[in-house]
Amino acid sequence: MPCLLCRTWFCSGTLRNQTNMESDEVVVVADPHLLDTKIAAIRNAGPPKLQVIADFDATLTKYRVNGSRGQSSHGLLQQENPEYNNKRRELFEYYHPLEFSPTIPIEQKTKLMEEWWGKTHSLLIEGGLTYDGIRQSVADSTIAFREGVVELFEFLEKRDIPVLIFSAGLADIIEEVLRQKVHRLFKNVKIVSNRMVFDDNGHLVSFKGKTIHSLNKNEHALDMAAPLHEQLGDLDGPTYENASVKTRRNVILLGDHIGDLGMSDGLNYENRISVGFLNDNVENSIDSYREAFDVVYLNDAPMWGVVKLVSQLCPGDD
Repeated sequence: MPCLLCRTWFCSGTLRNQTNMESDEVVVVADPHLLDTKIAAIRNAGPPKLQVIADFDATLTKYRVNGSRGQSSHGLLQQENPEYNNKRRELFEYYHPLEFSPTIPIEQKTKLMEEWWGKTHSLLIEGGLTYDGIRQSVADSTIAFREGVVELFEFLEKRDIPVLIFSAGLADIIEEVLRQKVHRLFKNVKIVSNRMVFDDNGHLVSFKGKTIHSLNKNEHALDMAAPLHEQLGDLDGPTYENASVKTRRNVILLGDHIGDLGMSDGLNYENRISVGFLNDNVENSIDSYREAFDVVYLNDAPMWGVVKLVSQLCPGDD
């Protein structure tokens, strides 16, 4: 079957989506034939073999909100004592350039990221972070989901297609963002991220398991995956077994950095359609994104194209 999406997606340049000229939605597909082949294979295998792996910040969420840079799940957090916010900001200003330095070997960079995340988590504990502090931080934040994300999750939930959200941020904050911004949780969604442990008084006392940072958030960290909690501090409940998720060999991967392609490294997948969101610095990055991803959305695009994609992969079961 010809690719429905390729009627509006183009192989080179920055061409507008002809069906929605007013939206500034721009999509690039480097190899439409390869995309067609992958779509046909995944469609033929059916929903029971499909899963979605997604980055959170600037992928599921908007890069810009009301014309300004949107907040991340880490960045929105405000502690009661502003001294600790300043200390975390100083860590960001020191380590963030190192994260993207082209001259630091990956082994050394990984150690630096572990160091950064460890110091940040220690400051959250030392600064007395609480349940209420998380709720208030999310309420005061400018973080927002892309248009179409809720519809995507609902479509996948209806068809029992699991979604793994991989994030180097904080699982508890991601859940609270879903509660406050979407007003519901999804039974098919699991989060692979850093999860907090609170005491009976709602104070942060530690973090569960291995630290997930920007350079190790892949399927090797699947043991960290947990279902969405109805409220802060809930114990893990029944959800998709990690082993069964690993048997789903067809993947849609959503990310905003080329490094996000590594989220599927530990999965022995048969077919993967990678969708990249190039939100900024388009001129300098478009060539590398076009080579890396099957589909690239530019200019902080909505999620509607991915909704169309999964609709094409799961036809005739509405």
